[in-house]
Amino acid sequence: MPLIVQKYGGTSVGSTERIIAVAKKIIAAKSQGNDIVVVVSAMSGETNRLVSLAKEIAESPNAREFDVLLATGEQVTISLLSMALAEQGCPARSYTGGQVSILTDNVHNKARILEITDKKIHNDLNQGKVVVVAGFQGIDVEGNITTLGRGGSDTTAVALAAALKADECQIYTDVDGVYTTDPRVVPDARRLEQICFEEMLEMASLGSKVLQIRSVEFASKYNVPLRVLSSFEDGNGTLIKMENDKMEKALISGIAFSRDEAKLTLIGVKDSPGIAAHILTPISEANVEVDMIIQNKGKNNTTDFTFTVHRNDYAKALNTLTNLSKELEVKEILGDDKIVKISLVGVGMRSHAGIASTMFKTLADEGINIQMISTSEIKISVIVNEKYLELGVRSLHTAFDLEKV
Repeated sequence: MPLIVQKYGGTSVGSTERIIAVAKKIIAAKSQGNDIVVVVSAMSGETNRLVSLAKEIAESPNAREFDVLLATGEQVTISLLSMALAEQGCPARSYTGGQVSILTDNVHNKARILEITDKKIHNDLNQGKVVVVAGFQGIDVEGNITTLGRGGSDTTAVALAAALKADECQIYTDVDGVYTTDPRVVPDARRLEQICFEEMLEMASLGSKVLQIRSVEFASKYNVPLRVLSSFEDGNGTLIKMENDKMEKALISGIAFSRDEAKLTLIGVKDSPGIAAHILTPISEANVEVDMIIQNKGKNNTTDFTFTVHRNDYAKALNTLTNLSKELEVKEILGDDKIVKISLVGVGMRSHAGIASTMFKTLADEGINIQMISTSEIKISVIVNEKYLELGVRSLHTAFDLEKV
């Protein structure tokens, strides 16, 4: 029988009523002749509650004990869902990450999966049971409970699908698929029937919140077809898979954007070999990730150096540069945390010229000044003032006819 791994997030299992509704959805999928393995998150708000409890005890909780605490959220969900399935006549069995077992490294709070033992799962499936697995968690070689960090339940689902050689991994969430852009910004945004892994990776890294980038990377590596579906309404969702010829026909698949951007510029830095490393090494040592970088052509033995960081890291990065200013002999340091990034994504860019010029002209016609530009084979990103975000996204969505099939 076809094997499907389904994952339900916190909002999908946010109450006992929702859990009962999810059980009915699972039974419907099983009645169509599928073997079903389910991965669930903690009920909506539960992880935040557990974090708050820990913070009341210790400002910086012990990492091992913190994992022990956080893992209990999913344990509640797997037991309740298994009960709901049994009440509706469907035999089910729940497993924590350690019971499966999902073996991880020993990096608490952000562990990575090393190996999954699938024997117990196959035995239960052969007996006609639905297997319900706790997402977000695993166990290290010493038997310690570990958690996988942000997006961990998605990663658990994809990893299980890869280990079990599942026919499809279905991610159920509060949206009914991947859209050409955020429908809250562009009401005419269209749900995509399918998108390739490469495009989804770019969309996720550039601000799309539908899937965590780590889970998409895992799916791409092991060629696990992913489908994003709504747990609140029926529909086909969006299939994410390897690129094919049909996908190449679309110039642009979507527009991603990020509101969490900040920019730093060093004016009049000495133009000499190694200056970029001299600037960015201390930034990296401060655990600040750098995104876009521009270094102007040197003039009078000096240059201007600009880079962007996440807005949450802006103050830390600015402080680091300020401490370096005398050593770098910089004339001035400028900062701007009122910027956003808008990105066009599409595998069709590889074989079609004129995408960039259309993008730039569209923004210019709306009076939107581009501050920085970054490109790759299937992506063009620009930095603009935050007040132009919605106007820019809507204008580009129209310019590339993304509302049309």
